[in-house]
Amino acid sequence: MNIALVTGSAGLIGSESVAFFSDKFDLVVGIDNNMRQYFFGTDGSTEWNRNRLEDSYSNYTHRSADIREVSELDPIFREFGTDIKLIVHTAAQPSHDWAAREPFTDFSVNANGTLNLLEMTRQHCPEAVFIFTSTNKVYGDNPNYLPLVETETRWEIDENHPYFKDGIDEYMSLDHTKHSLFGASKVAADILVQEYGRYFGMKTGVFRGGCLTGPNHSGAQLHGFLSYLMKCAITGNQYTIFGYKGKQVRDNIHSWDLVNMFWHFYQAPRAGEVYNAGGGRYANCSMLEAIALCEEISGNKMNYTYSETNRIGDHIWYVSNLNKFKEHYPGWNWTYDLKETMSQIHDSMVARLQSTGAVAK
Repeated sequence: MNIALVTGSAGLIGSESVAFFSDKFDLVVGIDNNMRQYFFGTDGSTEWNRNRLEDSYSNYTHRSADIREVSELDPIFREFGTDIKLIVHTAAQPSHDWAAREPFTDFSVNANGTLNLLEMTRQHCPEAVFIFTSTNKVYGDNPNYLPLVETETRWEIDENHPYFKDGIDEYMSLDHTKHSLFGASKVAADILVQEYGRYFGMKTGVFRGGCLTGPNHSGAQLHGFLSYLMKCAITGNQYTIFGYKGKQVRDNIHSWDLVNMFWHFYQAPRAGEVYNAGGGRYANCSMLEAIALCEEISGNKMNYTYSETNRIGDHIWYVSNLNKFKEHYPGWNWTYDLKETMSQIHDSMVARLQSTGAVAK
């Protein structure tokens, strides 16, 4: 039997992985204990997505295990053993601001949880491909020291800089920079995944995401900016922009495009490899540009305020360079541009809100 194991399976990238791999593996095993609700309250709950997966995919089985506890992971890995061919590790505490509230929880989920999964893989299915969703926050605020130019709607990098054409590559330093505690815990996990590949020869891949987005995101104020922004556009709830005049830029990759990157890596894996993974120059926007797009798609004028205080460790301008991945896997390319992605988020969010009575049908 060929089995794919997905952690954080009811989250955005986890659930996309379940859907994507359900017809490529005999069984997909999901691990998710809905800690996102603990992090972000009812807005962040993924219970609806877990139910959707169980209803939609007959070869999906769900386990509510805590990745911080080897005692909960070990029985799962023992049960399936070497039939596990792929591990997609997406479970995480994903917020800068939240990490500072509970550093022990943040580090135990992001760093210790990743170590637990790597060691379970090494002990029970060492030939499996191990894919880790890292983050561009491992670069800390080094991107903020690039030569940036202010335009009417966004910050942009100076056109004479090497990063202007294609964005930031994997060789930007991770050192001598402020990361936020979230960034630091993800650096620890990122390096661990690389090390298990380089030291033990395991087939591990690190994908440093830009803004990961898509229609199945449980967006909340502290995480999932496009999803939460669109939710505010639909409901009329107030949205707060934090600093940088609302001109901070992010690249945005649709969850399907990211999981398709995983699939290409799985078919020709490498040991301890690292890739930037975002929308690149193909799909990026500033906060102000995202608000304008939400208003266009929803037909509503957004209710937002501005705070001069930026989030600690936040990037002013970040666009991922995917040339390395595209060179290694030339069959891959983006499928969903920003407007199509945002339209999908809108339609999915409206359907969800209507089902709960939060907006009228």
